[in-house]
Amino acid sequence: MIVTTTETIPGKQIVEILGIARGSTVRARNIGHDIFAGLKNIVGGEISEYTKLQAESREQAFQRMVDDAERLGADAIITVRFATSVIMQGASEMLAYGTAVKIQ
Repeated sequence: MIVTTTETIPGKQIVEILGIARGSTVRARNIGHDIFAGLKNIVGGEISEYTKLQAESREQAFQRMVDDAERLGADAIITVRFATSVIMQGASEMLAYGTAVKIQ
């Protein structure tokens, strides 16, 4: 599966647009990480627990998008984007989406 943020794939021709491929996950923080993050907020620096949580969320959303594209019969996903939104205090959604296409 070719996945790209661009609208075209060099050397390939898009022959069919199959629709939007999407994948998302909703993750919540936990109290242990929040306590450590509060301490980090006082002294400054990266909050590595949240960085790891976001990285895991991106990977899961990305894989779910690829799985969705495969269900559509796609060879590639173009114009891939990520978005986040707050669902409730302490929980956020990570969304990956793009256009599933057949290429030649």
